[in-house]
Amino acid sequence: MKSLIIGGSGMIGSYLTKICKSQGYETEFTYFQKKSSNKHGIFLDITKRETTVQLIKKIAPDIVFLTSAITNVDLCETNTDLAKSTNITGTQNVVDGCKTTGSKLVYFSTSAVFDGTKSEYSELDETRPANNYGLTKLLGEEIIKKSELPFLIIRTDQPYGWTEKWQRTNSVIRVIENLKNNTFFNEITNWYNTPTYIPDLAITIMELVRNNLIGIFHVVGSDFLSRYDCALLIAEIFNLNKKLLKQINSSELKLQAKRSNVNLSNKKLFQNTGIRMLGFRDGLKKMLEEKI
Repeated sequence: MKSLIIGGSGMIGSYLTKICKSQGYETEFTYFQKKSSNKHGIFLDITKRETTVQLIKKIAPDIVFLTSAITNVDLCETNTDLAKSTNITGTQNVVDGCKTTGSKLVYFSTSAVFDGTKSEYSELDETRPANNYGLTKLLGEEIIKKSELPFLIIRTDQPYGWTEKWQRTNSVIRVIENLKNNTFFNEITNWYNTPTYIPDLAITIMELVRNNLIGIFHVVGSDFLSRYDCALLIAEIFNLNKKLLKQINSSELKLQAKRSNVNLSNKKLFQNTGIRMLGFRDGLKKMLEEKI
């Protein structure tokens, strides 16, 4: 079996690359801005249709994981052309490549396809994005659903875990680094997420693949918490000073894009696989164990 991870130098992509290789897949990965320490990555700009289609055609993978996207919510709001070219056109280009090989496509989406007006969202709920980032990812979902390819759409939220030096940071690492440096850290009380431990996410996705499942799945952690409550837990698990944490409201920030508090339900995942995703406390304990 051959796998291609598009965006394999990123946080999620790098874990998927490791797992695919450990499970015996003949695996290739691409990078765009920053290459990983693995020297075998392939440069790819998914906004370029011809090179994207030709690369997929050349590798002829059984399965393609599309993790590349513009995920900066405010950037998507201020630079709509960039968001469109990557998250919509780029997705279409990957789909066109997969059509030449009949590859199964695993697409990474987001809780931002919902507006947060319900207390909990299943895969069957009506989508209604509150910002341009969510809209571009939803349009990517629609491209894939219309492609006639076998697919998995993975909606996740607030991925966290240790990162490599070339990767973007995440909300957990920002708290840890600031508190370790005895720096006061402002955290938001009115933003809520279902934080998802990246190794848990990657392992679960490979289980969905192994079971030949298709369709949309919410693959998220099992807790719905405010950013401030998350920070308190991080301080507790990593034995850091909670008094350095300061509560703020998002209204105090100058933001370009509206955020929604979306509680994704992972019940369908459990019903189909028996997998219970880690809660935030257990995910943090796993992170701590990795460093010991």
